[in-house]
Amino acid sequence: MNIVFMGSPEFAIPSLEKIHQSDHHTVKAVVSNVDKRRGRGSKTSPTPVKAKAMEFGIPVIEVEDLSSPDFAEKLKALNVDLFVVVAFRILPTHVLEVPKIGSINLHASLLPKYRGAAPIHWAIMSGEKQTGCTIFFLDEKVDTGNTLLQKKTTIGENETTGELYGRLRDMGSELVVEALELIESGDYELSPQNDEMASPAPKLFKDDCHVDFTKPAMEVHNKIRGLSPFPTAWASLNGDKFNMYASEVGPDIGISPGELTEHEENLIVGCGTGTVILKEVQLPGTKRMSGQEFIHGHLAEGMLK
Repeated sequence: MNIVFMGSPEFAIPSLEKIHQSDHHTVKAVVSNVDKRRGRGSKTSPTPVKAKAMEFGIPVIEVEDLSSPDFAEKLKALNVDLFVVVAFRILPTHVLEVPKIGSINLHASLLPKYRGAAPIHWAIMSGEKQTGCTIFFLDEKVDTGNTLLQKKTTIGENETTGELYGRLRDMGSELVVEALELIESGDYELSPQNDEMASPAPKLFKDDCHVDFTKPAMEVHNKIRGLSPFPTAWASLNGDKFNMYASEVGPDIGISPGELTEHEENLIVGCGTGTVILKEVQLPGTKRMSGQEFIHGHLAEGMLK
């Protein structure tokens, strides 16, 4: 099949690599976001997906306005069978109608659960024991189309979003290749999503990342690991922003919610019920450090607010 691949972040790169390496399909073009400033300095740089496409010698279409008639005309001129979309934006209906077969999307959840921009974060923060990847055909509503394939994986009890992200990225790329084989064969069935089982996974902002230590220890632990490494769980310690990256559920030692203390060489904070061991933390102007390093270099007492 002739394919247009659409994506921007690093999550999409293994899927692009697998399709490019295939003997059965041709990536006619890659669609990605426009270059922008990334980090310090005034120089612009391409998205990770655009950079990889350039490395492969695949033509790139940069797009800012997905509704632009010029963008749609460029896609029509390619005369492709399928769009493959991984971690990109919401496509207008008139764009979805361009390819002969349709447009498939790789989503990092077991749809219809966790529809939205941050499915991995929300699955962990919600305490899910398993998640996975879904390949589905795009329609006009976000993450609602008929599903083609799903694959499940267990979430470790202390696994962070960063760790799970890497596993789902690689698992998803394998699922994309499997989906292309099914579509090419024509021998496949689609399953409608049950909207009654749907749950949202919206984009996260700073206020969403503030930790409430009156919650039970397991909820606090899930929030810390679900927001690690980005956008990062935080609280206030003596007026300073206190970031938390890794944790475990700790022993019940009878301390108040938010109370910070040392116990058996661990940095521990009290919760509504139980405690959480803070395994990796950071104060402003310092590097990330283990709980033990924090104990040795700072006063391991106070209240996290």
